[in-house]
Amino acid sequence: MMVTGVILLLLGYFLGISILYTIGGILLVIGLVLWIAGAMGNAVGGRPHYW
Repeated sequence: MMVTGVILLLLGYFLGISILYTIGGILLVIGLVLWIAGAMGNAVGGRPHYW
């Protein structure tokens, strides 16, 4: 999810498409939150790890 967010951020920035930039930022933030929650030992989605 984080990789997709970064790709969309870059595409939105270089192509000048603001909706891609916004969606990429949202996906990046959600991916970071899930990654941090999984790294802290919390079950994410009923699984002990995010991946």
